[in-house]
Amino acid sequence: MLKEQSIESRELRTIEYTADLVVTGGGLAGVCCAITAAREGIKVILVQDRPVLGGNSSSEVRLWVLGATSHMGNNNRWAREGGVIDEIMTENIWRNPEGNPLIYDTILLEKVTNEPNITLLLNTAAFEVHKAGPDMIESLTAFCSQNSTLYRLKAPLFCDASGDGVVGFLSGAAFRMGAESESEFGEKFAPSAEYGELLGHSLYFYTKDTGRPVQFVPPAYALKDITAIPRYKRITAQAQGCQFWWIEFGGRLDTVHDTEEIKWELWKVVYGIWNYIKNSGHFPEAETMTLEWVGQIPGKRESRRFEGDYMLRQQDIVEQRTHKDAVAFGGWSIDLHPADGVFSEKPACNQWHSKGVYQIPFRCLYSHNISNLLLAGRIISASHVAFGSSRVMGTSACGAQAAGMAAALCTRYGVQPRALLQDALMQELQASLIRKGQYIPQLQLRDARDLVAHAAITASSEYVLQRLAPDGAVIRLDASMAQMLPLRAGKIPAVRVFAEVEEDTELRVSLRTSSRQSHHTPDIILQELTVPVTRGAQALDLQFDATLPEDNYIFLCFMQHPLVSLESSSERVSGVLTVFNKTNPAVSNFGAQVPTEDIGVEAFEFWCPERRPAGKNLALEIPGGIALFGAGNIRNGINRPTHQPNIWLAAAEDANPTLTLTWPEQQRISEIELVFDTDFDHPMENVIYHHPERAMPFCVESFVLCNDRKEAVVKVTDNHQSLWRIKLAEPLRTGSLTVHLGGTHGGTPAGLFAVRCYE
Repeated sequence: MLKEQSIESRELRTIEYTADLVVTGGGLAGVCCAITAAREGIKVILVQDRPVLGGNSSSEVRLWVLGATSHMGNNNRWAREGGVIDEIMTENIWRNPEGNPLIYDTILLEKVTNEPNITLLLNTAAFEVHKAGPDMIESLTAFCSQNSTLYRLKAPLFCDASGDGVVGFLSGAAFRMGAESESEFGEKFAPSAEYGELLGHSLYFYTKDTGRPVQFVPPAYALKDITAIPRYKRITAQAQGCQFWWIEFGGRLDTVHDTEEIKWELWKVVYGIWNYIKNSGHFPEAETMTLEWVGQIPGKRESRRFEGDYMLRQQDIVEQRTHKDAVAFGGWSIDLHPADGVFSEKPACNQWHSKGVYQIPFRCLYSHNISNLLLAGRIISASHVAFGSSRVMGTSACGAQAAGMAAALCTRYGVQPRALLQDALMQELQASLIRKGQYIPQLQLRDARDLVAHAAITASSEYVLQRLAPDGAVIRLDASMAQMLPLRAGKIPAVRVFAEVEEDTELRVSLRTSSRQSHHTPDIILQELTVPVTRGAQALDLQFDATLPEDNYIFLCFMQHPLVSLESSSERVSGVLTVFNKTNPAVSNFGAQVPTEDIGVEAFEFWCPERRPAGKNLALEIPGGIALFGAGNIRNGINRPTHQPNIWLAAAEDANPTLTLTWPEQQRISEIELVFDTDFDHPMENVIYHHPERAMPFCVESFVLCNDRKEAVVKVTDNHQSLWRIKLAEPLRTGSLTVHLGGTHGGTPAGLFAVRCYE
């Protein structure tokens, strides 16, 4: 028994931890930063003020994770974020294709707790910063409400991924809140005072059908007049969770200090909406439905943004500007919301897309006046307009991985983040990120230590695209569609497709490509054909006079014609897909982006894929064939399709696909990296969506690595991940390494983006 006498006062138990890096904030950004740094061998403390990880993506808020793919509603092909966030998303879809947010929580917790170099402090809020000098943080003090313990956390480096930037704020780091004027950065999309300078918070709810009548008596604080919400006519009984993203409030308030007030207003709105659904009589289908879950904390969109050595701005996004210190990328639209949120008469969002993805420079990921403070998540150095794109979780996670890797290099070389701008260190940072799965647009991995660089590469076969069999359903041209095909510069080859026509007519075929290799917007017309077609089934032989000016994808566009259908193929091939000129109002895609005034964005058409099981390729024949899937692609330094497929694929009929690396003398190999195709075009939303597959159809199911004596040294089954980093218990001494692939999850040609070997 413990019995203490009355005394004047007591102090809380205090525990002191020392590490190489302290990460504050356990949202996706903090998680990806901490894991990245820990895997590089440094000690990390991850401080999270909630009982679970994931922030806005966790079961406490339940917002889907999105980034550059934008629900497959823009022209950013193969743009899902790589690295740790990709590992999380592919694992989630493997275990949790139904999108259960509780299962998703367990995956994040598992990923973090599996790392021996991470000390995780849940329910622990940082509230005090101690400094060693004007520009240097020495330690943090944090409090855990669950064990009534204070923590003193010391490290040479700190990363603020807390959303509101509590560490940056307390340390005196320069920050901004609100919107810049157009004159500061020349951003023509800068909002007016009437529109407002801050995005608000949102709070969601889930429902379920009980199978029997359920009554609902609203709480006294529920919103009484639902017509106070101008968008109330959008309410449906079927929508739930973050489909109600537009239940937003708080942009006219202080989104840091007024959050509790904002939460109460959102509760009023949520219960008012549910009362309207249940009791207005407009939704008879809701008679047997009940509330299953209502968020207890709102998801925050915007508060503080901290100043780095550079501020990302609108022009970086729209023009896809390049930066020597690029370490991450974005691709979500510039997505601003009216400050009055759900009570605004204006559209719930104002989204403007760029033609492709954009680079994020490292200078945005550290404070310009606190020398040992890295920035991650939505608080990175960006203008309010650029923040409208960079704020989403997929992009935040991508930048956070760069911050985590930067912390590891700073620790290795004993320098502060700004020092990594030196050419040699920046090149090492970029190469290290790419090796770990990060995609940095327009950069290729150049790693002199990779033994594959001087290996002879042979393969059992190489895929040549000559024919996609007409064994699928016909696709009626109710909307224009295009087959994307990769080509080398030069004359466009002849292509045969197969049509079914209801009556004699003409079909317009537009041959297009992209104005830059860095995007997939078909904004250049190379040639247009008018093809006579007759009633019935027929083959269409398309002959072109045009030439492709540089290596790139072409878009073989078949323009809308409801009397014409084209035959599809069940065959899927990495780096080959169809896109459609349809609409996706969820991301402000109405077929084309047409700004009505000069707001600094471009006009262009959207050509987007359909989700599986739809989205079939066209049945076609290419007599000359497309031979761009050779074994040499595995060392070209690009690990996803870009302007070329960048993958080695074995021939479809190859029953035992193998790739062999051979050296003139034996090598000492300690680490092997393999990169597989997990369809970076698929957004893999973690909630709401029910995905039809647990693993991507292009992903190799199993593989075996053999030495020069044909002995198996590594065997892997049930593969569903993009990147395998295999650290051998004992170094392998061999003159060759053979990779045997065991087929794919979707019966597609098996292949690899990369094989890398290190001593």
